Amino acid sequence: MLNGGQAIVDEVEAAIQAGSAEKCIATARRVTDLFLASAGSFNSEQVELFDNVLERLVKTIELRALADISARMALTDISEQLAPVAQAPPAIIRRLARNDEIRIARPILQESSRLSAEDLVEIAQTKSEQHLLAVSGRWWLKEVVTDALLARRFASVSRRLVSNPGAKVSARGFAVILAQAEHDPVLAVETGIRADLPSELRLELLHDATEEVRGRLLERAPPHLFEEIRHAIAAVAAGVERNMSRVRDFTTARRHVAKLKDSGDLNEAALLGFARQRKYEETIVALADLAQSSIEVIRPLMQSLRGEGLLVPCCAAGLSWETTAAVMECRYSTGSMGPVELAKARSQFTKMTRGNADRLLRFWQVRSSQPPKPGGR
Repeated sequence: MLNGGQAIVDEVEAAIQAGSAEKCIATARRVTDLFLASAGSFNSEQVELFDNVLERLVKTIELRALADISARMALTDISEQLAPVAQAPPAIIRRLARNDEIRIARPILQESSRLSAEDLVEIAQTKSEQHLLAVSGRWWLKEVVTDALLARRFASVSRRLVSNPGAKVSARGFAVILAQAEHDPVLAVETGIRADLPSELRLELLHDATEEVRGRLLERAPPHLFEEIRHAIAAVAAGVERNMSRVRDFTTARRHVAKLKDSGDLNEAALLGFARQRKYEETIVALADLAQSSIEVIRPLMQSLRGEGLLVPCCAAGLSWETTAAVMECRYSTGSMGPVELAKARSQFTKMTRGNADRLLRFWQVRSSQPPKPGGR
């Protein structure tokens, strides 16, 4: 056994001076074993000594022989041994965690309590998807860390985080997840059964979910969330039927809008007023006129749960985002669009050109005016 701090330093110096990767690997294993044998009894000065000598050895191994399989195996073994040790030397822990070889970094990223939130955020911002996956499985994660992990937009990382009950997720983090969940049924279900998902975001998720996802949510719901999810699904279904599918009479709205047009007062401001007052029929008729379209084209777009299509006539009419958002929210008699859905719609709207929107709207207009084929519904 090595005796005393000076003996450790001397052996490390000899290994480094020898220039042999094999000697450095053997010494690193020896020093690690010595540390682990009495880790709980070392004072801070002794831990710092082990930290310094191990970091020098590992750095030497990385520079000289990391491409060698024996070197990778040695560093992986050291990582696995130090990861669960609460008193592990912090500098070598951080070095191993940042190693580009995931087999070396993974044990530290998954388990070591020596990594701070700042360390984890830096790794989340700079390392590979596999590194982020390892961090996502840690038993406890602060919101600042999950925000950094989710900002990289890896679907695999999002799935692991929502399945990890020890990962705290912020409202901003859930916004990222909900956007991904629109096209990922597995992620939608795992997110929907999170106890910390805010109720308004659960409603938003269910609003855009398929019937299959809603059914799976009820099947997977824990007892304390079952009633909340069941009521939310019922509320979404009832809202859709009440606000979008009922018989509408556009006669009065047509007369009102026609008078405004005759007097020269039919403009974006008038449409904005209709939309903000949730005057559904007037909003449809006014938008159809301003977009040079028809009620038969606009109404199905207003009835759809998804808002992408409604952006087209709004853009073709040259509306501002403020008016467009009001028109989209007019689809519901109460409440408003969720922040995720609204942000997504705004992004799509800003990328849309008026020329393209007008051409697409004209195509829909022609298609809607064609008579049904024989035998069709």
